Amino acid sequence: MMKLKYSICCGLDVHKNVIVATIVTTNRDGISEYRQKSFSTINSDIQKFHNWLIGNNCYHVCMESTRKYWIPIFNYLENDIDICLTHPKYVKAIKGYHIETDQAKKLELARGHLEYLVNMITQTEVELYVRIKPYYEFVEFVSTMPGMTELSSTIVLAETGIDMNIFDAAKHLCSWCGLSTANNESAGKKKSVRIAKAGDYLTPMMVQCALAAIKNKKQPYFAIKYIRIEKRRGHKKAIIAIARMMMVCIYHMVSEKKPFSPADYEELMNPQNHVERVVLNENNVFAYLESLGYDSSKLVKRNDN
Repeated sequence: MMKLKYSICCGLDVHKNVIVATIVTTNRDGISEYRQKSFSTINSDIQKFHNWLIGNNCYHVCMESTRKYWIPIFNYLENDIDICLTHPKYVKAIKGYHIETDQAKKLELARGHLEYLVNMITQTEVELYVRIKPYYEFVEFVSTMPGMTELSSTIVLAETGIDMNIFDAAKHLCSWCGLSTANNESAGKKKSVRIAKAGDYLTPMMVQCALAAIKNKKQPYFAIKYIRIEKRRGHKKAIIAIARMMMVCIYHMVSEKKPFSPADYEELMNPQNHVERVVLNENNVFAYLESLGYDSSKLVKRNDN
């Protein structure tokens, strides 16, 4: 049985021209008493509704976000009343009951259920942080990457662990997480390039982190890479590619115990300051030396034989 949080609370069913309110009062024996009243949505009636709540010692209200009808009621009550705004799908009327009466009652139940879920989520997060404490050093490393928070880093490391030696390489980790394309080829033709059906928890988590990373304006490293891929491959494939890059970074950060510092970071973020790499061979080595001020005519080929 759900624990009683508020002995007096109110559920609202808000329409365009009418507000149906039900105050629920529960005694120590768990017996609830319902008082229902309707008000119009004009300002004077909203004032009467406010006074009716205060008069019944009710300071906790739950209502669904029905179009824009809830906004004036919310604005009027928020200074004196604790308001919980819920999604309409959680407060559907029970079949066979009058919608106004039943929705107002069910809103009160929905509020209690949401409070219960929030409490459980908080307890779970606390327990997660307690258990990850011995490995918090790795959480800090992963959190330096754009798109990753301490919570998301903790969840990812709880799945992968901190021992990267169990994976042959970063590609192996990506495959285990379900971020690598499937190898479905026959007679030289690729039938599908969809990602593998693995990582039921990690794949959606990394996709969410990738979406956050490409929106990071302070560190647009992944945003720049996303734009380049998205132009050629589309949004979905680009997001999976970014998620895969992030997982590769996590592999190296954890295995090498260092923060986020990809090799191409400066080149990507500051292309104007980047010094182009020169690949030297027998054809261009003399021209390169002359460009640096050396006299190539004085060079003598050494004969090791």
